[in-house]
Amino acid sequence: MSFLLIAGSPTQPSRSATLLKQASLQLARAQHHVTQLDIRALDSQALVLADFSHPSITRATQQLEQAKGVIIATPIYKAAYSGLLKIFLDLLPQTALRGKSVLPLATGGSPHHMLALDYALRPVLHALGANDILPGVYATDAQITRLPEGGYMLAPDLATRLSSAIDSLQSSALPATGSFASVAFHEVQLST
Repeated sequence: MSFLLIAGSPTQPSRSATLLKQASLQLARAQHHVTQLDIRALDSQALVLADFSHPSITRATQQLEQAKGVIIATPIYKAAYSGLLKIFLDLLPQTALRGKSVLPLATGGSPHHMLALDYALRPVLHALGANDILPGVYATDAQITRLPEGGYMLAPDLATRLSSAIDSLQSSALPATGSFASVAFHEVQLST
């Protein structure tokens, strides 16, 4: 199965990129095909001017089309996801996430910005047609410690929450294998 990991941080290295790195390792261990899209590496002029036909934008859109599951990681600034991620999401077709399972990840300076996942990012993902938006994982700066030699380390409780969320994403992105046939909504009967 293929997963696209979208890095929405304007800086590198970043705490949100660290969450993506851990996700990538876990998905790769499960032998999934993992691709990473670093939005800050896309052509900045194409992003700002909404140049849908620019090669870097069309390549990114194609990567998204090919993925079954998507993980989007962003820092939270002033109670909203990054402007870089916003510009990218605005360029996507209205149905870019249709049929996909999406796991949002976010980092922020304090727990006070945790609801930005639900009130800022989730509505946009829904508007882009996401099939299944899983409960996001939010981490404070204190839960992702910067190491003296560079890089970051996740707090044990955060690593556990992230691993569980990735397991849920893998399950959610799997094709349905049940023996039940689809039922049209108008055929559903309630018992009283």
